[in-house]
Amino acid sequence: MNQIEWTDFTKVELRVGRVISAEVFAEARKPAYKLQIDFGPEIGLRKSSAQITAHYTPENMIGKLVVAVVNFPPKQIGPLMSECLVTGFHDAEGRVTLCVPEHEVPLGAKLL
Repeated sequence: MNQIEWTDFTKVELRVGRVISAEVFAEARKPAYKLQIDFGPEIGLRKSSAQITAHYTPENMIGKLVVAVVNFPPKQIGPLMSECLVTGFHDAEGRVTLCVPEHEVPLGAKLL
């Protein structure tokens, strides 16, 4: 494992946002959802594609807090311009489980 300096870590903007819309991303090569996430007044709304269909439905994503990298450059994913990277972990079967705060925190809060 490569070690990094503290300054490297501080460059990554991992922020909390609330999913305000979620729908099946029919054009994606692998099953995914299109998400719109509210990161609060400082950052605003961002779009993302997330391959989280094994554990989540679009309906149960609405209102869920997520942790995402918000300072990557936008990336074109099919017809969607992804503006953030939603974070998660692979479970034993390789399915993605979201990285989420355990309690309510303000939108836009930065991971420490």
